[in-house]
Parts: sequence; C-alpha cells; structure tokens
Amino acid sequence: MNVVIRVSDETKAKMIDYYKDKRRDKEIPYVVFQAVEEDTVITMYTSGKVMFQGTSADVDADMWRSIDGQSANQEIAQKEKDAKSGKYHNCSSVGSDEVGTGDYFGPIVVTATYVPQEEVPYLEQLGIRDSKKLTDEKILSITKEIAKKIKYRSIILNNTEYNEKYGKDNNMNKIKAILHNKVLYQLMEEEKPKIDYIIVDEFAKENRYYDYIKDSTHIQRGITFMPKAEDQNLAVACASIISRYIFLKEMDKLSDTLHIPLPKGAGPIVDQVGEEIVEKYGSEKLKEVAKLNFLNTGRILKTLII
Repeated sequence: MNVVIRVSDETKAKMIDYYKDKRRDKEIPYVVFQAVEEDTVITMYTSGKVMFQGTSADVDADMWRSIDGQSANQEIAQKEKDAKSGKYHNCSSVGSDEVGTGDYFGPIVVTATYVPQEEVPYLEQLGIRDSKKLTDEKILSITKEIAKKIKYRSIILNNTEYNEKYGKDNNMNKIKAILHNKVLYQLMEEEKPKIDYIIVDEFAKENRYYDYIKDSTHIQRGITFMPKAEDQNLAVACASIISRYIFLKEMDKLSDTLHIPLPKGAGPIVDQVGEEIVEKYGSEKLKEVAKLNFLNTGRILKTLII
C-alpha cells in the first residue's frame, strides 16, 4: 500500500526528528530522508510530500495527518490571537471590503463600515470574521444583528453597469477602487466618525489605488492599505460580511427572475447554467446577469477553442 500526504514545515521538522534513528544511509535525489519503521518505509521529499509504503502505510500516514491538522489548528488559533492583540483590532475604525469580483453571475457589492471601539467585544461575541470563512447560513443569520450596532454604506454595481464600465480604461481593480472610494467618502462625510484608522483590504498598492481614483470628484485619503485586513480589523470583516449578505440577496433575486438557480464562482457548473440561460433567453441576457469579460463567456458562447 502506498499513501502520499503533504505536511506543514512544523510537522516536517517533527518527522525529521522522530525518524532520525530509523533512517536509511543512502542518499536519494530530491529526498530529505528515507526511514523504516516496522513494516513501513517513509520517504520525505524536498517538496514537502511524504510517501508511506507498506501494509501499515495508511495507519502511519493517518497519525501524521492528525498531528499536522493539530499544528494547523494551533497556527490558526495563534494567528487569530495575534490579530486580536494587534493595534488594528481593539480600536475605532472604518473599513471597506468587496464581494462578487470572482463570481461570473451577480453584482459587485462594496461596503464600508464604522466600528467604534466599544462595540468590539460585542462583535467578537458574534464570531465576526472574514465572510469567506463563514457559511452563507451564518452570514444570513448574523448580518441583521451587525447592522443594528454599526453604521455602514454599501454600493451595488449590477451586471449591466459593470459591463458598460469594464473596458480598456477600466479594469477590475480600477472599478473596485472607485467603488471603495465612494462608500468610504460617503460614510466619513455623513457620519463623521471619530476613528483611529481607515482600512482597506489591499487589492492594489497605495499609489496605484489613488491613481485609479484621480478623476473622482471626492477622494477619501488617510487610508491604511493592509493585506488580509479582514483578519486584523473588525470594520473590514463586518464590511465583508454585509457585502456578502447583500450579494446573496441579489443573487436570489436574479435566480427568481430567471427561474434558474445561479451558482457562485466561475467553475464548470457556471458554464452549464450560462448555456441554459442563453438557450432560454438568448445571449443578450448575459449582459444583465453576468460579467462578460470572464472567460466563461467565451466557453458559454462557444467562441473559444478549448
């Protein structure tokens, strides 16, 4: 029996130490070590993959899978602990995030939220985190509670508007930058919140972001651009959740209008549903429900050689 698994660097170090007295002497290209334990041969490759060969290969592999899973969970817990202890967590902040940019069907939704420091414990109790780490059911159940506590502004860019705007001078990041700027400026002007930070989940470098919005009438400045901001700041996390909630509701409306359930993402099932829409309503209907610049359009209309 052969079983191959991939392990983290932490588990890799544990395995090297565990098997140090059971190694074979021979050197093999691209192999960290080869060891024998009872009736199992263990081969660790430089790629991080580990192969177990023998009658008990599955038992040994499962043991290390379990250890590796524990290590991964500990790492996640530590990251969350570090994020909560960071200066961007326990503070008053405005943050923005978007949803729908990776989905062929449905709109783009951008939300900015204001989270005062005194509401941080309440949001922690709700289990607020990035919307990508929550189920749709969880988002639908907690968003109304969030909306009762915090101020927010959202913009929905429907598919017709998106397809009109997208082109040579307007790529996805420019469209996102313009929408982020609008909701942030609106929230700051209308609510005039007392804050420590304005945070945007970084999808473009600061100079590039401001270049994208240079022709906007109003420009919100003083922004902190942060990779994975939703993990470090509750305002961005709330913005992510509210955007996702709105996106899900809009997808339901489109599905009801078409009488066809619309899948999320941009995978093969999306192509199948796109073909069904074209067959039922004609290709022009895609302008109203889909982002035409995605490669899915070519596959759906059979204009690409695959």
